[in-house]
Amino acid sequence: MRRWIRKVLPSAAGIFSLACGVVLALLAGAAVAQERPASLPGPPAASGETGGLLGTGALAPAFRLPAAVGEEFSYGGEGSRNPLLLMFFSVFCDPCRAVLPVVQRIRERYGGRGLEVACVSLDGQPLGKTVAGSVKQEGYTFRVLLDEVDETQGFRVADSYRVTEIPTLYILDGEGRIVFSRAGRVREEELDKVLQTVLRK
Repeated sequence: MRRWIRKVLPSAAGIFSLACGVVLALLAGAAVAQERPASLPGPPAASGETGGLLGTGALAPAFRLPAAVGEEFSYGGEGSRNPLLLMFFSVFCDPCRAVLPVVQRIRERYGGRGLEVACVSLDGQPLGKTVAGSVKQEGYTFRVLLDEVDETQGFRVADSYRVTEIPTLYILDGEGRIVFSRAGRVREEELDKVLQTVLRK
């Protein structure tokens, strides 16, 4: 999916829409996509890190991204360093759509306790309105950001977090360090357990 987004992003809107239709048809025809995360070609796994994700204790990369709805969001550097639940997703990914309601419930439970929640869409800026429409339709209140493609045709934020599958979810503590990372579906109870520990600090 990553390669597809990079290729089509600079193209005309009509070509982009056609490619979207092809991807949707492929996703609909692949029953296994209902249970497994969608693979994105990316960097190989680093030694000692499961699935290539940044490991527990690593300092999370700072970033700034535009939002599908509302203002841009900055994390790290001069931006927020509150505890953060960070998810990478696509609106065309069935497993992602299954996890997003879980993220919304987490936002409702812990948003008042200092937790930031941001979901980063890998669908590209040309599909920003589609992403925003999906967010509004589902009633999600967490931040939804749009990743950007850099000069090497890589995702500026997803690549820095070594995202090779979607959904991918991270939890960062108040010091900007990773305390949880997972590619694929995750149980709500597992997130609750981690966040209760993080927010007690």
